[in-house]
Amino acid sequence: MRLETERLLLRRPRPDDAAAFYPHWQDAEAVQYVGGVKTPEQTEEMVERMIRHWDWYELGEFTVERREDGEVLGRVGFQLWDPRDWTNGKRARLEGDVETELGWKLGHEHWGRGYATEAAAACRDWALGQLGLTRVISLIALENIASVRVAEKIGESFEREVENTPFPHRYGLWSLGERMSE
Repeated sequence: MRLETERLLLRRPRPDDAAAFYPHWQDAEAVQYVGGVKTPEQTEEMVERMIRHWDWYELGEFTVERREDGEVLGRVGFQLWDPRDWTNGKRARLEGDVETELGWKLGHEHWGRGYATEAAAACRDWALGQLGLTRVISLIALENIASVRVAEKIGESFEREVENTPFPHRYGLWSLGERMSE
């Protein structure tokens, strides 16, 4: 599975992506809202979970490459969540009603160039078109203004603050499409 945009190639992750992702996870500012700095082993485990998510659900986070030179910029794509307790679909096999999150994490050196918005828009279009989803969400730390802007640029709007999460920050839920019944 792969998606292409004018400047980007989005492809399923491979084990060797861990080496490219590792430098992106060394900048404390860049990873403060997505789990913090990672060791090489933790980065490998993260990529293994990304691959497993694709295997389990036939969707997941893409590795994002710049088409002009093949440089890995980060990851953009989907992960499932159980909204009752915010269990992540990369860590447990989920069934029943789930939320499909569209998220993004690029290396700090690639910020401010529109890559996250370009990749997220391609993912949104694939999900709402070919996959037939009627809703996508983005869980974003309320103080992460750059990610809020990306969510708004792809058509998501603030729905509510999320409570009882395992996250260390206050998070909001941005969404596009029909709200799940509660």
